[in-house]
Amino acid sequence: MTAGTEPTSALFAAAVTLKPAEPEHYDRAFTATTQPCPWPKAYGGDMVAQAAAAAMRSVEGKTLHSTHSYFLRPVDIGAEVRYEVELLRDGRGYATRQVRGFQNGKPVYVCLANFAAGEPGSATYSAEPPAGVPAPEELPSSASYLSGTASEAPRGTMTDASREYWSGGRSFDMRHVPGPVYLTVEGERSPQQAVWVRPFGKLGSVDGLTDAQRDLAALAYVCDYTILEPVLRVLGLAWARPGLVTASLDHAMWFHRPGPLDGWLLYAQEAVAAESGRGLAAGRFFTAGGVHLATVVQEGLIRAAS
Repeated sequence: MTAGTEPTSALFAAAVTLKPAEPEHYDRAFTATTQPCPWPKAYGGDMVAQAAAAAMRSVEGKTLHSTHSYFLRPVDIGAEVRYEVELLRDGRGYATRQVRGFQNGKPVYVCLANFAAGEPGSATYSAEPPAGVPAPEELPSSASYLSGTASEAPRGTMTDASREYWSGGRSFDMRHVPGPVYLTVEGERSPQQAVWVRPFGKLGSVDGLTDAQRDLAALAYVCDYTILEPVLRVLGLAWARPGLVTASLDHAMWFHRPGPLDGWLLYAQEAVAAESGRGLAAGRFFTAGGVHLATVVQEGLIRAAS
């Protein structure tokens, strides 16, 4: 995003646009390109969403309901990743895929994805969102936060590029409760936080995916941006703290029911554990009306210089 331009969701669309390729190891293959970001390595949500899209493009008549994955190596920014899909099982009710991402001749990401045909008339239950969360319209956007009073806070490792990326370069508007942990830990050192998320613009069609599949890929894409923040918050660590190193290690996601991504979603998050340089956090996505769409659990490397 440059001066004078409006933030868009084009980054997400570009990330999940896959090109079919001839398989070298398994049954199906696609290539995708990681998107720009101001860090030494590619954003982990690129791989989660791209692998989910590759798996979905290999299954018919069933819906993605869970993914379980590991981040094996740092991935180059703005470079192709080759996703090879192994068709492990196709049953009447369920199907399973393994997806491996390769870059520079080495595996960088591995994912197991499961699909279900669904059972009409089955019992349903939906967890409830946290109470008392302010509406997103009452909260500052990342851009207004970083251009307001937070601009007077110590910059730490924040650069103009990272400020621009946090402000509008991630395809989604994000509004934190309590305030963000970009420069300082706003609010108490609580293990809980909530983030309202909404695409900056209408999510257009993506080649090879239905609109429902695109929306699942969007949840997989956006989930990784903030999931480790409850751990950072409870430890008193801000993203811009000098010497802080973070990386996604493993990730699991369950998709409970469909929901459109044309409005605000509440991403309620909680730190579960922090020990030996690793932090575990869990998150749940809810519609603005309180319907529970998906659950995320992720462990990450959190290394802070003393």
